[in-house]
Amino acid sequence: MSKSVLSEVLGKNGFHHSVGEELIPGGGRSQSHYDPLSGFDRPGSGGQPLDLEFWLRTTPFREVDVEFDTSAKVVWQFMKFRRRPSVTLELLGEIKRILGMIEKAFAVPGAESDPPVRYLVLASRLPGVFNMGGDLPLFVELIRERDPDGLRHYAHACVDVQYRRWIKNRLPIRTISLVQGDALGGGFEAALADDVIIAEESAKFALPEILFNLFPGMGAYSFLARRVDNVTTERLMLSGKIFSAAELHEMGVVDRVVPDGSGVEGLYDYIAETDRSFASRNAVLETRALINPVTHEELVEITDRWVEAALTLSPLDLRKMERLAAAQDRRRGRARVTD
Repeated sequence: MSKSVLSEVLGKNGFHHSVGEELIPGGGRSQSHYDPLSGFDRPGSGGQPLDLEFWLRTTPFREVDVEFDTSAKVVWQFMKFRRRPSVTLELLGEIKRILGMIEKAFAVPGAESDPPVRYLVLASRLPGVFNMGGDLPLFVELIRERDPDGLRHYAHACVDVQYRRWIKNRLPIRTISLVQGDALGGGFEAALADDVIIAEESAKFALPEILFNLFPGMGAYSFLARRVDNVTTERLMLSGKIFSAAELHEMGVVDRVVPDGSGVEGLYDYIAETDRSFASRNAVLETRALINPVTHEELVEITDRWVEAALTLSPLDLRKMERLAAAQDRRRGRARVTD
């Protein structure tokens, strides 16, 4: 991809920064901590206490519909995909920003005893699709242009957000992915970064990268290996097979399977059944993370190897990738017709 086109993509998606720098809307860089509450009174500054519900409701997100169930303390992030149903830089930026807002809400005095949020949910508005993976047209263009910097920028942005979601910015919340359709490639990896995966019966999961001679490099091995053994992890990564929710539940990857059409109800049933033991369950999750930690350095090293592997793909491999990208677009179009 030419420098001007890449700059346009990065600028539009608000991810014009290096790993370790904070996201600034519009594409600026800053070594200082970006404050997502810019323009609002902050706790302790003489203004009004933070109103997280107001902030989430009035922020003009383009890739995510956000709903805040204040009674159950659940923040819902519904991916709505303006273009194709994949992991774009803009989607990553908005998910990162929402987590930053919640972090700010926990800085309010008294939040420790009365937390503003207990559950952060990732779901999809697109019928039959959770998320179909990486931004394949961008990959193809960057590979053909022999642009490792562009690939690395995208890959590092992915694992930066994945890591923040995995550690939850050190917040005492529980993260849940509600999968009500296809979760492929990077979409599957996004679900794996959450504490809990709840899937409807017809949901399908796959890591198809092997089909075009690549491997899933945005956290799949790291997160799967913390749920199941290495043999199962590599089977999932190398088979190219589509797995059902029931199959992954039996393996221990999916935590709960619910009937089709009852995903939201099933998620609230899970909350009702486990909320009384919220603190102890979170302690177990924190212990698991302490015993088997995922580090930012691990994710970056793996995704750098993904960049190296991507640059070795043949023209045939790239054509296969383009066919999968076309399938993403067709799926988005069919969903628009039936929605």
